Amino acid sequence: MTRRLDTYSLRLFVAVARTGSIARAAEQEHIASSALSRRLADLEHAFDTALLVRSPRGVTLTDAGQIVFERGVQLDDEVQGLIRDVQLHSEEVRGTVRLYANMSAVVGFLPERLKAFKAQYPGVNISLHEADTRDVIRACLDDRADIGIGVLGDVPSGLDSWHFADDPLQVIVPEGHELSQLKAVDFAKVLEFPVIGIHQGGALDQTLHERAAALQIAFAPEVSVSCFDAVCRMIEAGMGIAVIPQSAASAYAGNSRFVRRPLADLWAERQLQLYALRRTPQLRSVQALIDALRG
Repeated sequence: MTRRLDTYSLRLFVAVARTGSIARAAEQEHIASSALSRRLADLEHAFDTALLVRSPRGVTLTDAGQIVFERGVQLDDEVQGLIRDVQLHSEEVRGTVRLYANMSAVVGFLPERLKAFKAQYPGVNISLHEADTRDVIRACLDDRADIGIGVLGDVPSGLDSWHFADDPLQVIVPEGHELSQLKAVDFAKVLEFPVIGIHQGGALDQTLHERAAALQIAFAPEVSVSCFDAVCRMIEAGMGIAVIPQSAASAYAGNSRFVRRPLADLWAERQLQLYALRRTPQLRSVQALIDALRG
């Protein structure tokens, strides 16, 4: 008996193979892990063979699974290309735009801009993923993201880039701290005090390590946390001070318990950039969102 394959299940299988995890793939594709697991089981039933080896550490592909993954990537690209071709000839701006953005863009800029965009284009859905700048760029290059937002840097070949927002770094200290008397603070001065780290291994964390090394001073955070609100709670509790983007400082340290001062170093003039895989033309929905987000 011939069994039918559906392209959505193949897409989910490709996501699992790429991430090595059913849970991470489910989060990425906005589907419950249990529902994704059922889709995988149906796919294995349709092929009448095991495609994945499951373990507590994640999943790996069987030989058959490797074949399905390689062909599944090709089929998904063709299906997405078909969707793009059809949408290019549609009069209505609609569809789903895959947007990857770093933490400060998600916190500081996107909520209001996306609300305004949705009011203008109600037929467009935004699939938003938070990721570090390196992963944002990689997702654009791999065609897992239609648009990316991250810290300005070298633009890889094949990507277009536009200014999104200025987001300079600020020093956040508790009320009454001695640095609160300064109008701006040099990074070398920051390093004289216990520092709260953010997102270990991320773009900002790497920048601070590099700049401290250039000063021949060790950057050894008192504690590192994964989100900006946790940074501010640590500061509030007296654990230390922090260097974070202005967008996050405005969102989480905008009350009298904190004092915000510009980081005086020239490299602190941080910019966020839009990135997109170079296509001519872009999908109407993607181009509409690029036009709405360009700063």
